[in-house]
Amino acid sequence: MFEFPVSTTIFGYPILYHTIFESLGIFLGSRYYWYLRKKQKVEKMDIISVLIILIGATFGAYFGSHVLGAMENVPKWRETQYPVLFFLTNKTLVGGLLGGLIGVELAKKIVKEKRSTGDLFVYPLLLAMIIGRLGCFSAGIYEETYGIPTSLPWGMDLGDHIYRHPVTLYEIIYLIAIWIILRQIQKKYELKSGDLFKLFMIFYLLFRFLLDFIKPGWRYFLGLGSIQIACLIGFLYYNRFILNLKN
Repeated sequence: MFEFPVSTTIFGYPILYHTIFESLGIFLGSRYYWYLRKKQKVEKMDIISVLIILIGATFGAYFGSHVLGAMENVPKWRETQYPVLFFLTNKTLVGGLLGGLIGVELAKKIVKEKRSTGDLFVYPLLLAMIIGRLGCFSAGIYEETYGIPTSLPWGMDLGDHIYRHPVTLYEIIYLIAIWIILRQIQKKYELKSGDLFKLFMIFYLLFRFLLDFIKPGWRYFLGLGSIQIACLIGFLYYNRFILNLKN
């Protein structure tokens, strides 16, 4: 069995698999995006607009990820002697997605761009997330992506000799399922520009809202953590689209 956190040695230096998989996910996801962009011959925007939108996406994802990550445990954030370091060392994927969404939408308003820019990111994001979650799994309890104790037969010892829900593996399976489902939806229905990204976000936010009930962590009210509250806010943002699906 694995000894968490899983690591290897490169040129005499110990390197965590988490770092390797996270970097590999970003690299392959980026390459896949540019491949799809070239293949689909996307209508080009002027270079200034592209740069502004990329800056909006990057800064939005960065701050969203770290703000939501730090808010996962507000008492600990308040008590630490190094609040800035706590902010910089805590991050969440949900915060990155929602923050990136806000950053892109604000940037598009600045450059007066009305076209949807999200659909092309869906499958590259899924690829990057699947590979990145393998890295999170390799970190065990040393990365805050582990589950609560369980007596179920697939519970795993992630480094503390307690059998826990392997929530990162649950997420990988779910992300693969999303990929397959979205492909089938595209084949059966004619989606409007932007609908694919909206479906991806709704599917993922729903999963993360439910998943966090079997993850340990500080809660605000009604047993809800910061990620779950952010997911609910995301649902409100996509409320009109969800209602249109029902009709």
